[in-house]
Amino acid sequence: MILEWKFSLHPVCGETFFIAPLLCRFIYFCNVEYTLKKSLGQHFLKDENICRNIVKAVEEQRPAQLLEIGPGGGAITKYLMNLEGVVFKAIELDKEKVEYLAATYPQLKGKIIHQSFLDAAPPFEGSFHVVGNFPYNISTQILFRILEWKEQAPVVTGMFQKEVAQRIAAKEGNKTYGIMSVLVQAFYKVDYLFDVHENSFNPPPKVKSGVIRLTKAADVPEMKSEKAFFNLVKTAFNQRRKMLRNGVRGLFTEDFLKDEIFTKRAEQLTVEQFAQLTFKMK
Repeated sequence: MILEWKFSLHPVCGETFFIAPLLCRFIYFCNVEYTLKKSLGQHFLKDENICRNIVKAVEEQRPAQLLEIGPGGGAITKYLMNLEGVVFKAIELDKEKVEYLAATYPQLKGKIIHQSFLDAAPPFEGSFHVVGNFPYNISTQILFRILEWKEQAPVVTGMFQKEVAQRIAAKEGNKTYGIMSVLVQAFYKVDYLFDVHENSFNPPPKVKSGVIRLTKAADVPEMKSEKAFFNLVKTAFNQRRKMLRNGVRGLFTEDFLKDEIFTKRAEQLTVEQFAQLTFKMK
């Protein structure tokens, strides 16, 4: 089988790099090779306008410390690392990408953490902002991890599969309103910033993407405990199309289950109503 190789110039160093478009596997940059790994959900941004729009959204929040999750080939890293007055770090699981970034951007020395974000400890003392083109296959896990760091991470700017981004931002009564909507909105204000077309990536994913911003909520609703709140929300949405009474029967007394609120479906309850219900749980 004969492959037709295309070539172009690297936008930073000017070296020639080659791409096999049929396989979309090996890319060579400045003599450093890396592989686009489907298993890690790697779809790298190539649209510079989108990159700059994400960086602008980050700059507007004036972070003092900033963590990028999954910098990959450095599409937005090359802008973020030069933000004035910002202490920058990036965390990347893929060794190939770590080596590529270190070779291409020497100023990143000591600023790249080679580790899975899901296993990492907070990389800064005090508060820091988070940004990333999050791998779609673990984006929900990333959000749960960020919720664990919420006291230190007041602002998160992230790209998700559009359907996931819409779900996170959805309000009660919407068919996309679900577990992540409630859990995230209990602690963050969610703003849907803009859509990203699949052709903005290499390789193009099969779905569109969306960029959202999470900003720490000014008023977190009172709840019995976060553990009780998480348990209630997850249990309620396990049977989202049925009356709430049927889904959460094991969490409340039979007498309290007679309350009118339990005739609603989970998607009809506000974040505040879920929080209030935790005080009545067994």
